[in-house]
Amino acid sequence: MKILVTGSKGQLGNELQLMAANLPEHEFIFTDYQELDITSHDQVNRFVQETRPDRIINCAAYTSVDKAEAEPEAAYRLNADGPGYLAAAAASHGARMIHISSDYVFNGRNYKPYLETDAVEPAGVYAKSKALGENNVMKAAPGSIIIRTSWLYSAHGQNFVKTILRVGKEKGLLKVVADQIGSPTWAHDLANAILNLIDKNADGGIYHFSNEGVCSWYDFARTIIELSGIQCKVVPTDTAGYPLPAPRPYYSVLDKSKYAAITHCAVPWWYESLKKCLALLNEQG
Repeated sequence: MKILVTGSKGQLGNELQLMAANLPEHEFIFTDYQELDITSHDQVNRFVQETRPDRIINCAAYTSVDKAEAEPEAAYRLNADGPGYLAAAAASHGARMIHISSDYVFNGRNYKPYLETDAVEPAGVYAKSKALGENNVMKAAPGSIIIRTSWLYSAHGQNFVKTILRVGKEKGLLKVVADQIGSPTWAHDLANAILNLIDKNADGGIYHFSNEGVCSWYDFARTIIELSGIQCKVVPTDTAGYPLPAPRPYYSVLDKSKYAAITHCAVPWWYESLKKCLALLNEQG
């Protein structure tokens, strides 16, 4: 199978590149914006026509949640327009699209994990751009797979885990929001989930995937500090005490039962995956 991956220099793209080395049965084409600008309809169509992939995994995204409030056009181009162009090209040239979306499409007022069928109600530019991206993908190519995930981190790029490690070493005290609840997701596990869905030739539609278990950002940060042996006190605060430009969902836990039923694969616990990621970061120094 020939698999085109966009946004290959991001957290998820990097994990897919590492896995590709052990998957000689597939031919991977890894691109980032230098090779393929997904916000250019003509460039996307031409690239897909020339390379003729069987699958397109779209990892490209505008992920700066707060910055999106000041740069709405950029966020919508990358999170909504680009995925639509990729899906249209996939439909025209016989490929299937796998698009990555976000827990932010929900309003965060649930009291139990969100199902794929629950209504979306995004707040903020980033969330609205991701929700529109889902719509554009399904409108252009109804057989596509959309995977919603949450709280992504890895040993690559910038993310919450790396920020906590850096700031924790610099300061003796950290205040972290404790009233926002979700599930951290190691990009390695998400990459594996994508490949599992491809290998199972899963039906088109929306799937949820994050690591198993739930925590607050405070719990997550405190665990990172404790597992790393950093001498830093982590104290809880509420959302009002840590104001940011973009709204966040208070509760965005995703129900993974559909993914588990289709793939027959266990979903790793966030704590165990965090330990593995921290071990990799420790090796890197």
